[in-house]
Amino acid sequence: MFSKSRINEPGAKPAPEAAPAKPAEATPSFLRTGQTDSGQSHVTKSKPAASVLASDLTITGNLKTSGDIVIEGVVDGDIRAHLLTVGESATIRGEIVADDIVINGRVIGRVRGLKVRLTSSAQVEGDIIHKTIAIESGAHFEGSVQRQDDPLQTNRENAKAAPAPAPAPAPAPKQRSESSDVVRQATEAKKSVKS
Repeated sequence: MFSKSRINEPGAKPAPEAAPAKPAEATPSFLRTGQTDSGQSHVTKSKPAASVLASDLTITGNLKTSGDIVIEGVVDGDIRAHLLTVGESATIRGEIVADDIVINGRVIGRVRGLKVRLTSSAQVEGDIIHKTIAIESGAHFEGSVQRQDDPLQTNRENAKAAPAPAPAPAPAPKQRSESSDVVRQATEAKKSVKS
């Protein structure tokens, strides 16, 4: 075992000189530190890259992300994202809900977005609910267009926010008919005769 006293003893070999410093390796941007005014270091985070679904990919099911997504393949299901780009080779069958939507390919279903852009190669079959919209010349669109201040609110969320309908009033109690009174009196009369 090494001890501190042996290192400092007279006649000990001097420590080898330090090797020249290696150049710093590139640090990913999300791990770089910076200095604040108070001198404290902090980690800076950059926006993550968009998720890309390749043209040879087929997904059956819903997709949900708070980030950006680029779709080049086929999706059979609903999609919710921050920024959604539908590539020219993409086909989406389902509802799209995103802050920003750029459609270059085919969408069959409802589109809900704050900013919606249909490029000249877009093919949309369904309603578009938007805050702002741009449709380039050559885009194919079948459906209705509706402007809303908050197009991201879906029907399910509207249903949750809507007050429940008032319960139906209880039915009035049934009145006895005269014939049932006659039957009851006859039954009582038979009982009294037998006693």
